[in-house]
Amino acid sequence: MTATSAAPSTTTSFSGKRTAPALWRYASARELASPAYLEETATGWRPVPWAEATERVDALARGLLARGVGRGDAVAVLSRTRLEWILLDWAVMSIGAVVVGLYPTSSAKECAYVLDHSEAVLALAEDSEQEAKLAAARESLPGLREVVRFDALTALEEEGRARRAAEPDALAAATDGIGEDDLATLIYTSGTTGPPKGCMVTHRNLVTAAIRVQNHMRGEEDVVLLFLPLAHSYGRLAHQSAAFHGATVAVVAEAARVPDALAAVRPTVLPAVPRVYEKIHANVLGEIERASPARRAVGRWALRVGARASRLRREGRPVPPGLALQTRIADRLVFSQVRERLGGRLRLGVSGAAPLSTEVLEFFHALGTPVIEGYGLTETSSSTTASDPNDFRVGTVGRAVEGCEIRLAEDGEILVRSDTVFAGYYKDPEATAAAFTEDGWFRTGDIGEIDADGFLRITDRKKDLIVTAGGKNVAPQNLENALKASRFVSQALVVGDRRPYVTALITLDQDEVAASGRDPQELVQELVDEVNRDRSRVEQIKRFAILPRDFSLEEGEVTPTLKLRRRVIHEHFADEIERLYA
Repeated sequence: MTATSAAPSTTTSFSGKRTAPALWRYASARELASPAYLEETATGWRPVPWAEATERVDALARGLLARGVGRGDAVAVLSRTRLEWILLDWAVMSIGAVVVGLYPTSSAKECAYVLDHSEAVLALAEDSEQEAKLAAARESLPGLREVVRFDALTALEEEGRARRAAEPDALAAATDGIGEDDLATLIYTSGTTGPPKGCMVTHRNLVTAAIRVQNHMRGEEDVVLLFLPLAHSYGRLAHQSAAFHGATVAVVAEAARVPDALAAVRPTVLPAVPRVYEKIHANVLGEIERASPARRAVGRWALRVGARASRLRREGRPVPPGLALQTRIADRLVFSQVRERLGGRLRLGVSGAAPLSTEVLEFFHALGTPVIEGYGLTETSSSTTASDPNDFRVGTVGRAVEGCEIRLAEDGEILVRSDTVFAGYYKDPEATAAAFTEDGWFRTGDIGEIDADGFLRITDRKKDLIVTAGGKNVAPQNLENALKASRFVSQALVVGDRRPYVTALITLDQDEVAASGRDPQELVQELVDEVNRDRSRVEQIKRFAILPRDFSLEEGEVTPTLKLRRRVIHEHFADEIERLYA
């Protein structure tokens, strides 16, 4: 062990049994005036009151009981991020059944694997397109008794209400029998290094994670814009913690709809993945560079002023009067316009799932809308560390959350001990044993550093670390983030494991490159030279290839949360990589 960080426990307002139905009862019993959800319809955004949400969850839970679903049964949900998904999440867990999320982008083969592995007895599909993926699976999975489309949920709710009239105590009996260590959900990993594993997440894990999101929520004042996939633990944490705090969740089915949703619902909190913030940053830089010479000069000046003021504030130092005046002018001329495009009320961005570059974080802090990073894995219920908007350090993912202990192994691997750590991998005792140290700490597979004040910095994935032919270690994500900080670069992957030097595969934002009028090869060479400038020779990118397309979800090159599947990319672009070492 080389370093340790632990957060003290603090008292929360939730003191009941740490089960999902207890958390839902706590959330819905407050009868808040603000809506529980905002649902996008053909005519606009419909507020869903807490009373309506509570009634529908109750009816769905009883309907599932009427269909013969019981404690421990796996129930799969295949859908985009929709209100029905959230209501079903609460309903399934309320009867002691196990939620199994399927990504709407998954193929029929991938869905069949998860349904088979989880032994799902019932599946709920958003529409006919998603239902079709499950049709073939039903023939080979006799345990999958039924597939229900979302447009049939009204009938399921009616069955539940009829069951309530006939057996009013049935749901309470099912709920009361749920224990904190019972399985609440199987969340399947993205499969970046092989077939997906089913992470066994208990009720205690989920509820503990939800109530530990303490440092940036303001209860019913908040509107959380949620577009993250709910088959992922980050999306589940976002909606469950919002319910605990009494915030309104605006549900967006398509990531492409986020810009319109920002303007319409004017959220105060935006949980997202780094690519969203990188794109906003790149778009602003691109608009500045494409503007008239006068406006371009003003934009560049505002960014410099904002960056200087941001650094002083983060360091706890006073902003000199002259700089403060310049900041107010920069805000009026530039930053206020950007904030208005984000809805005008966005108080806080939350970034997770992968590291975010320092340049992007500094930009949003200068904007007056800080983006804080958190850290967690599916195996830790997406809850390990979190930054505080009033006390954060750019380049770190904050301190350990309440009740969580972190330490570093001798090789720098981050080890975690917490009530949010999962119960193991479903049907895989060998992988489960390998995931823990002999004294019970979970091995994250990430390499990090902990400073004297307890702030954690992620330096790379243990399995992603490049070891060159000369035996030198290189962290690829540091280089990739530096490359992606440019508005011209859409994606980057650094190569070099067991190779004589480091290279990079780069994809470009074609619109930005075209607008610049620059030669792509010369432009990227300048960028690579800039990234290399302050790095040791072994870390420097010696050669690069500009690829003809982005890495895509459809090709299996990125996960649903846009993490790179390095092995797949290496296979798909093997010829390009070999030419870099010719």
